[in-house]
Amino acid sequence: MSLDDATFDAVFTSDDSRFVDDAGVEEHLAVQRWAADADDADHALFVDPCSGPTLDLGCGPGRLVHALLLRGVDALGVDTSRAALGLAKARGSVVLRRDLFDRLPGEGRWQHALLADGNIGIGGRPARLLRRVGELVAPGGSVLVEVRENGGILQESRRLLVDGRLGAPFEWAVVGLDAVSYLADRAHLVHTRTLQADGRWVAELHRPVRG
Repeated sequence: MSLDDATFDAVFTSDDSRFVDDAGVEEHLAVQRWAADADDADHALFVDPCSGPTLDLGCGPGRLVHALLLRGVDALGVDTSRAALGLAKARGSVVLRRDLFDRLPGEGRWQHALLADGNIGIGGRPARLLRRVGELVAPGGSVLVEVRENGGILQESRRLLVDGRLGAPFEWAVVGLDAVSYLADRAHLVHTRTLQADGRWVAELHRPVRG
């Protein structure tokens, strides 16, 4: 089960979008924050740590790409949602519509890669996702992953509820900070530090430099 692009596109034109889990528990999506300019926490967690070419995976409306470009850092956003990428292009972000598991420009040469806003959940298999992202960065490069403060690893199917219309189920995952070192090890990455701002948590992982 994969996330339906058409359903996700509708998120960006809706005033009421939510995740619904297997138990029927609803979680509002932070669409307004995603579509706004990068805030102070975004800068502390994702913009300030990046000093070279950066790939934002699941970039949505492109606020982080835009902030990086304004900082003078080369950045590319990748997403599958036409609606989100339309918003990103309108603000001047450089973006590409593509599945992150497909071939991407500059594989193995990016200095940084971002998985913000819970995008570690994409595909429902976080270890597999981190292995893929590790392939995209250069040796010594970093992966910045937004996680929850705790909670281990939760893998489940979810649905999108947009303006009262329930979409098809898709696989998703939620990762807590307490599970990051385990996942990093499985992905051949190293958890080097943790960043925190405004109640949000980001694990910085590095791809080892091999002799």
